[in-house]
Amino acid sequence: MFTDKLIHATAADNRLRCMATVTTSLVGEACRRHRTSPTASAALGRTLTGGLLLGSGLKDLEKLTVHFDCDGPIGDIIAQAEPSGNVRGYVSNPEADATLMNDRGKLDVRSIVGGGKLYVTRDAGFEIGLMKEPYRGMVPIISGEIGEDIAFYLARSEQVNSAVSLGVLMTVDGDDATWEETVGTHESSTAEFSLDSLRVSAAGGYIVQMMPSADNGLAAHLERNISRAPSATDMVREGFSPVEMLRTVLGDLDLLVLEEKEPRFYCQCSHERALLIISALGREEILDMLEKDHGAELICHFCNEAYQITEDELLGLVQTAT
Repeated sequence: MFTDKLIHATAADNRLRCMATVTTSLVGEACRRHRTSPTASAALGRTLTGGLLLGSGLKDLEKLTVHFDCDGPIGDIIAQAEPSGNVRGYVSNPEADATLMNDRGKLDVRSIVGGGKLYVTRDAGFEIGLMKEPYRGMVPIISGEIGEDIAFYLARSEQVNSAVSLGVLMTVDGDDATWEETVGTHESSTAEFSLDSLRVSAAGGYIVQMMPSADNGLAAHLERNISRAPSATDMVREGFSPVEMLRTVLGDLDLLVLEEKEPRFYCQCSHERALLIISALGREEILDMLEKDHGAELICHFCNEAYQITEDELLGLVQTAT
């Protein structure tokens, strides 16, 4: 049984900033809620994991949103992370899927992402009414593999050279093999299994960033160590904790863990928020709902939760709507 963990650390005498996480449970929850295809699950899971890692150093009241505005069939991929370790997200087209594996025998995330833009937005205090101007960075999607695009964003927009590894592995119920291994025995088609038979078997990743004090020698040393280490997906599959992942990636470099959290898929939506949203539509729109449907249903994009608004509740909103 995997336990989701998130750590924030430094290494090499504070010359490296390190974040690592296991996200198997929360990615599984997100994919179950959104009923994503195998390839869309990989794209969403990597983005949730990447957003969580990028947001690990946020201050209280801050929030980070990672938005892949894709021109491929998946459309938007969005993850929103908080400093507490809460993360939520969705894809515009959860049914987007690759028909075949890529040339490495993996889920072909690139084929459903395509090109487009990657936006990363940091804002603070919005939930309590502080309207501070958010910071928003943008870069083109150069890979479609999610992790490579986040590394490119960090280098181009934030001028921080980073090693980023993100992964999601799928399993067919009743089969100990990964999705890639199972599909590989079925002529590489991803269309032969029902969504109900699939689950996220492992998810997680890490980011290691060069601090301003790091020199070229350290960068070369780190690159050699990373080249010898297993991928993040393999390490999570083997049961590595985030600390073990980073120790494996860093090799002989020292590691100091600063903070450990238990991340989770969590959405701030609620029945009360659904009522507020409908109230903001105005009196005429609410009356139209009453006349046509005698109630309303509101579905949260982030978590796919459906809220049923009764006729009596709509009547109450009419009394206060302008």
